[in-house]
Parts: sequence; C-alpha cells; structure tokens
Amino acid sequence: MVSSSLLQAVLLMAGCATTLATPFVPRYALTQEHLEVLAMRASTSVDPNAVSNTQCIDPNVNIDFHDQNVAELGICGGIAGSITKCGGAPQSTTGKSGTALFTLNAATSGATINISKGRWEGCIRAARAVCPTGSVSGTCTGGASTGNVDFTLDNP
Repeated sequence: MVSSSLLQAVLLMAGCATTLATPFVPRYALTQEHLEVLAMRASTSVDPNAVSNTQCIDPNVNIDFHDQNVAELGICGGIAGSITKCGGAPQSTTGKSGTALFTLNAATSGATINISKGRWEGCIRAARAVCPTGSVSGTCTGGASTGNVDFTLDNP
C-alpha cells in the first residue's frame, strides 16, 4: 500500500513537470514594424507639455501605425503636404484611415479648431509617449480659437 504523502509528492512532481514542459508564449508578440516604430519614437523629441489629461483607453486595441499617421494628417479635411494649419474653423473634425480614427473637439464651447500641423503632431507624439499602443484620448495644449483641443484615437 502506498502512503498518501508519497502519492501527494508524486502528483506534485508530475504537475511541476507538466508545467515546465509547457512552452512559454509571450503575451505580446513584437513584430518588426513594432520595433521600427519604437526606434522612430525614441529618436523623436517629445514635449510632455503638448498634451494633458492623457488616458490610455485600451492598450490592446489594434491601431496600425501607418493608419494612425494617415488619419493624423486627415483631420480638418487634410493637413498633409504644405498645409500647415487646420482650415475652415470647425468646432469638431475627424481623421480616418483603416484601423485609426481621430475625433477632435474644441474644448471650450463655441471655440473653433485652428491647430497647426506641428502642434498637432507634437501633441500626438506626447500622447503616444504615455500610451504607446491602443486607443488613447487627451487634450492638446492650445490649437483652438480659445483654449485647447480634446481628441480621441480609436479603432473605428
């Protein structure tokens, strides 16, 4: 007859062997694109005062970096190329591309968005320094006829 303590020891060792035999699967797989984005962000200057109230909404939401860049330049009907400022004085605007949707609103009631391309890009760099992946929201310092600009980046 086998003692219960010997049986417990054998079962414990069998459980450990099973656990050790299970391969390690990382929670996040780093793609080459992700590593390139991290290197690019590390080489770019960030002004933490360009954004406030940064909230990491869901770090697991998939937002492709290229889509984010295209959507970033798609606000205000498009601020890519030589356009240096949001035109048309909207109170709200969006920029959308694939997996990325930016939604912007003037933070002060009655104000209009007139954010410059440089201020907008700096705001998003600062927000991504806090929340490098997923959906994010925050407030860009300045960028409206009066006050600031609230924004959200999410997967539509």
